[in-house]
Amino acid sequence: MESLNLPLIWAGLLALAVFMYILLDGFDLGVGIMFPFAEHDQDRDVMMNSVAPVWDGNETWLVLGGGGLFAAFPKAYAALMPAVYMPIGFLLTALIFRGVAFEFRFKAHGAARRLWDQAFHWGSVVATFAQGLVLGAVVQGIHLEDGRFAGGMFDWLTPFSFVTGCAMVWGYALLGATWLVIKTEGDLQAWSRRVAMLAALVVVAMMAVVSLWIPLQDFTVAARWGLDYPNIQWDRLALFSPVPLLVALSFLLLWRGLWRGATYGPYLWSVMLFLLGFVGLLISIYPHIVPFGLTIQEAAAAPNSQGLLLAGTLVLLPVILGYTAYAYWVFRGKVQADAGYH
Repeated sequence: MESLNLPLIWAGLLALAVFMYILLDGFDLGVGIMFPFAEHDQDRDVMMNSVAPVWDGNETWLVLGGGGLFAAFPKAYAALMPAVYMPIGFLLTALIFRGVAFEFRFKAHGAARRLWDQAFHWGSVVATFAQGLVLGAVVQGIHLEDGRFAGGMFDWLTPFSFVTGCAMVWGYALLGATWLVIKTEGDLQAWSRRVAMLAALVVVAMMAVVSLWIPLQDFTVAARWGLDYPNIQWDRLALFSPVPLLVALSFLLLWRGLWRGATYGPYLWSVMLFLLGFVGLLISIYPHIVPFGLTIQEAAAAPNSQGLLLAGTLVLLPVILGYTAYAYWVFRGKVQADAGYH
């Protein structure tokens, strides 16, 4: 283990856990965001059934990411959590309401069912928006003194974090809509395509806004991308230019797939948009794990601790990937209204 760069390995594992959470839980939160706008109650049954077998397993990645941060980078955990305690509280509370709605909605009738419909919808919206608030607060930088949070209670609530929260809601709606294109058919599938087209336009616009906003609010990020005006670094700009170019290409292919009636392509290109946005974020903040106060190396736990944790993770991670793949394989194919929780 001594020859391995354990902090960098663990940073990669945490990045993987965060992206897997966004990729998987993103679409089922997106289904909840779209939920009350479906035309018929039977359509809502199908929508919920499309994620019912996998939603709780998707949240495994959130636990892995949070637990991994606490164990492998305790200084980062101690610095970040006081800064975002409130939106994290909103997130967890919303996930509780949303999880309960899965269990109770199919047992309820009339007004009670409408109540659980709203719990599922608003739980999804609040959980997603809270994730965007946390992302915005982290990206804009955490005020630290001697490695400890030294800001105020509402530092997480800024115009930038509000925009990232809205962007996350639309992004998850895009994932949810393209997921429903895969899992449904008929009028519901056609409606999902229309929602996906609208969401794709909003997501790309918000990606452009956020991508321009981040360098403007921090000169370190601007210099990283080679945009330190008037001293433009053309070599660095050329090095990272494939990211925005691939974003544009992914959007065009996503739109083409939705227009031509593709089934799997729109979801895959939506995932590519998220991946490219995630890569752009990592480029902007590396080597910091707490922008812009703690680097990966500074926040790392002792090498012995990280080594022991890595040994356990190398056993656990294939298990998680294996049962996730198995669950999706078992519940593959189109979903019907009479399947799921009863």
